[in-house]
Amino acid sequence: MNFEGLDPGLAEYAPALHSALDPVLDAHLNPSLLQNVELDPEGVTLEALPVQESVHIMEGVYSELHSVVAEVGVPVSVSHFDLHEEMLWVGSHGGHATSFFGPALERYSSFQVNGSDDIRQIQSLENGILFLTKNNLKYMARGGLIIFDYLLDESEDMHSLLLTDSSTLLVGGLQNHILEIDLTTVQETQKYAVEIPGVTIMRQTNRFFFCGHTSGKVSLRDLRSFKVEHEFDAFSGSLSDFDVHGNLLAACGFSSRLTGLACDRFLKVYDLRMMRAITPLQVHVDPAFLRFIPTYTSRLAIISQSGQCQFCEPTGLANPADIFHVNPVGPLLMTFDVSASKQALAFGDSEGCVHLWTDSPEPSFNPYSRETEFALPCLVDSLPPLDWSQDLLPLSLIPVPLTTDTLLSDWPAANSVPAPRRAPPVDAEILRTMKKVGFIGYAPNPRTRLRNQIPYRLKELDSEFDSFSQVTESPIGREEEPHLHMVSKKYRKVTIKYSKLGLEDFDFKHYNKTLFAGLEPHIPNAYCNCMIQVLYFLEPVRCLIQNHLCQKEFCLACELGFLFHMLDLSRGDPCQGSNFLRAFRTIPEASALGLILADSDEASGKGNLARLIQRWNRFILTQLHQDMQELEVPQAYRGAGGSSFCSSGDSVIGQLFSCEMENCSLCRCGSETVRASSTLLFTLSYPEDKTGKNYDFAQVLKRSICLEQNTQAWCDNCEKYQPTIQTRNIRHLPDILVINCEVNSSKEADFWRMQAEVAFKMAIKKHGGEIAKNKEFSLADRKELGSPEGVLLCPSVEELKNVWLPFSIRMKMTKNKGLDVCNWPDGDELSSLGPPLQWGPAKAEEEHGVYVYDLMATVVHILDSRTGGSLVAHIKVGETYHQRKEGVTHQQWYLFNDFLIEPIDKYEAVQFDMNWKVPAILYYIKRNLNSRYNLNIKNPIEASVLLAEASLARKQRKTHTTFIPLMLNEMPQVGDLVGLDAEFVTLNEEEAELRSDGTKSTIKPSQMSVARITCVRGQGPNEGIPFIDDYISTQEQVVDYLTQYSGIKPGDLDAKISSKHLTTLKSTYLKLRFLIDIGVKFVGHGLQKDFRVINLMVPKDQVLDTVYLFHMPRKRMISLRFLAWYFLDLKIQGETHDSIEDARTALQLYRKYLELSKNGTEPESFHKVLKCLYEKGRKMDWKVPEPESQTSPKNAAVFSSVLAL
Repeated sequence: MNFEGLDPGLAEYAPALHSALDPVLDAHLNPSLLQNVELDPEGVTLEALPVQESVHIMEGVYSELHSVVAEVGVPVSVSHFDLHEEMLWVGSHGGHATSFFGPALERYSSFQVNGSDDIRQIQSLENGILFLTKNNLKYMARGGLIIFDYLLDESEDMHSLLLTDSSTLLVGGLQNHILEIDLTTVQETQKYAVEIPGVTIMRQTNRFFFCGHTSGKVSLRDLRSFKVEHEFDAFSGSLSDFDVHGNLLAACGFSSRLTGLACDRFLKVYDLRMMRAITPLQVHVDPAFLRFIPTYTSRLAIISQSGQCQFCEPTGLANPADIFHVNPVGPLLMTFDVSASKQALAFGDSEGCVHLWTDSPEPSFNPYSRETEFALPCLVDSLPPLDWSQDLLPLSLIPVPLTTDTLLSDWPAANSVPAPRRAPPVDAEILRTMKKVGFIGYAPNPRTRLRNQIPYRLKELDSEFDSFSQVTESPIGREEEPHLHMVSKKYRKVTIKYSKLGLEDFDFKHYNKTLFAGLEPHIPNAYCNCMIQVLYFLEPVRCLIQNHLCQKEFCLACELGFLFHMLDLSRGDPCQGSNFLRAFRTIPEASALGLILADSDEASGKGNLARLIQRWNRFILTQLHQDMQELEVPQAYRGAGGSSFCSSGDSVIGQLFSCEMENCSLCRCGSETVRASSTLLFTLSYPEDKTGKNYDFAQVLKRSICLEQNTQAWCDNCEKYQPTIQTRNIRHLPDILVINCEVNSSKEADFWRMQAEVAFKMAIKKHGGEIAKNKEFSLADRKELGSPEGVLLCPSVEELKNVWLPFSIRMKMTKNKGLDVCNWPDGDELSSLGPPLQWGPAKAEEEHGVYVYDLMATVVHILDSRTGGSLVAHIKVGETYHQRKEGVTHQQWYLFNDFLIEPIDKYEAVQFDMNWKVPAILYYIKRNLNSRYNLNIKNPIEASVLLAEASLARKQRKTHTTFIPLMLNEMPQVGDLVGLDAEFVTLNEEEAELRSDGTKSTIKPSQMSVARITCVRGQGPNEGIPFIDDYISTQEQVVDYLTQYSGIKPGDLDAKISSKHLTTLKSTYLKLRFLIDIGVKFVGHGLQKDFRVINLMVPKDQVLDTVYLFHMPRKRMISLRFLAWYFLDLKIQGETHDSIEDARTALQLYRKYLELSKNGTEPESFHKVLKCLYEKGRKMDWKVPEPESQTSPKNAAVFSSVLAL
């Protein structure tokens, strides 16, 4: 270091250059912790502890030279002699590192390495020191500056490191691998698998790597391949320490005893030439550390934690006279190290003290150490204070060293040229949602970056920005890095983007170009949408459910039947299962099984959807089975031959899904118990096999159906619990085979992945060169190639990947109650069964007990960390559904992802990439299942639902009646008019955010519930008189009654205090369903929203909505109040809304429309009327003038007659 130009007074600091660097004791520490450490009475400076003058250090004999406190009261975790300089490094359990210079142990540097974890190993390099903690590797300069900080995985627990060369490092710990790290690039270059986890000590010679394991073994590994060459089983308990020198390996450790682990006083010594153990060395201390100290002999130093140290030859006998004692301040020695010169030993104890033992008065730590660089002394105390607030103060008073070197601030011209970095592209989501006002664009913050921070990328990464230019315009697949995401676009979670018009301008056709109906996902617990679709496309189940009707208020079978009816009527428009899910939430068993998700859990994806949908699958089948048992078997489900489909004690759901079994329990005493039972589904049980053996799916399925297990069970013969062998035999197979896959851990996922790989290799080998490189040919291509329509060409390579599931399986019942299951080629018939097949498939099955099941649906769990995952279904839609919807007769596989529906290739339904697409539920159906039953649907809703019924309210009186029920001679006919209006209450408030341009963006709409439904007569002598005015009782908590807009007040929906005509939602729903089915035409204002909340699907030709009758394209919608004032001179909705008033007004407006448009024959004249309407509305700002006296249709004579009745 150049000291020229410095103040000459600096020479005064030379004698005490290092004394000022001694540690200072914290005033809050207890001085008694230092025990025999003396404190300076004039201050709190700790001096190094000198050896007493009477102690004479003999050459060749180790004696204590110095002791020093590294950190008071904090145990020393590791010590290390620097290999390049005369320094000793010490690490503590508190993550603090301290270095001491020379034999006098003068404190050189002290700094914090880790805030919470202890330092487990230290390794010195030429330019700095490596520190290893639990999951962190830090390289720091000797003064404390960080050179690099390499964070390991949080699950790692590292204990040892080994420097194999100047730039390569091995790091090991309690996990089952060792990492190789390149110190030049600071990157992990290799990960070596370790058969025995727990590598806590590593050594190296010119022949092997030596790894010491916590299990007590020492493995010898090849220097190049890191493969195990040999293994020594040293101790039965655990390994404490070992060292290698020449051809000898010595180890100490713990052995297993009856009372636990005990320190073994026999050192295990191994000859590396012959790879065998030689005579163990018995020592007189409890060995915890050992090192070879080869000077003139190969001595071993054995140290116990209590401070005893013994020297002996590894091949000789230990002499008790060779024991000396270290006097630790704390009760235990925690660490031990030997210098490279073998002249110094370092011990660290549990109270933070370091003891240096040497064999000479002036030892050197290394044979050739370089000179250590020291910091300059502090000049603050010797300089006069400067008042920085004085403007005339000369800055030349600050001493600056004279130098001829280039200053750091003197940048070369090449580095001073402005070179702006390329700005990263604007987030594609911002560009998509941006609205321009003039030349300024406004967009909501997508919150993908920290506030006011824009990260820059390096030039070599600029090419990555180009791949962000193409981002989808739909909510599917919006993400920060689309090119890094493996989930296919159509499988990602779909969401509805709401505008100020709600759902009216959302393009559902973009996601569903078929005529099948999707299901909306924004309703609570809509995770089961995929399973609802699976049940709907099971033709026998669909017909059975739609024929069902009972008196229970919350019956899942009834609600599912109503939902299936909506799916039947829809022509591609999505439906929502709000009423079904409302009934689902009221069932106590569903809550007890954990099937009711909180909104927060559903949005964040905290619940395990795969387990959830499998539990839901079992629950819904059981619940439908119980609901069906309460009624007699519908006539539609009599067999084609006229015989009863099932016994009186069972249900049709039970006959379709139930499998009759015999459970046999065999005790070891020979007693056998047989019990009959049934199950609605099976759970896959996977074999415990890690050898990669090939299993057909049929083998695993048979193992799961005919399950055999050992368990504790009660034995009546032994009269106690005994180990029993439980087996399951099949007596009758179901028509629909339901399988829960139970892939709930990596173990099951690895099994599927492994079997798919084996199946793929076998398929490649089987087909050979016939497999096409591209996708399967289309039907037109087959015809051009001369291939018959029914013949399938060979699948492509891509179609065979990740496929283990067969499209068909064959099951055969044997005479000894056994079951044979095998994979069956797709499309093959049972041609090998012989003549009985001429009698038809049903006869053949009865004769031979052979059944073929075809895959009908698969429900999969999509793993997506961005959205929390989702559930989708692959469904093979049958001919009857295509015939009803599209008028064609064929079968096709479809993907159902909420409201996204897309046709897919059949191989895609059985391809499971376990990284993101995990199977959850499988549905197999018997071949030709639909041909066995009469599948006619008879509408179970009768006209009696419109007749008078009792109110649920206890306080309702006849004087409060607001409607007259229909008489038998008033029953509506096809084409009759019915005025309709509904009022709603809010169950959940909407979630919205404010955009940067001031507009509101709806994240999640408010959840509404119907509270009042009114229907008025549309013709006849009683026109305008309501025949339905039902208030809907609700068991859910109401957030807002919306009294100003609905007229509903708190208490109106409570059966205990309400004075209204209170009914259940199901009762009123049946009335509306009957009116829809009979073919009436509903007249109202804004009926689209009303029907949506009521959860009804009404054909468009049965809806006459005055919102659209009095509407011009691309103009605003007009309120009912303004239309009534303009056309009818009525002033309605003064203080609150009233559904009777609104329904009657809508009917009158429809009559006015027919009058103005001449029954729709003069659209041009009516267009002029609309123009005048809009001009008047703009002039009055669409506000109705305040009336002088409130008048409403309620005061009309016709309503008075209603009250008189």
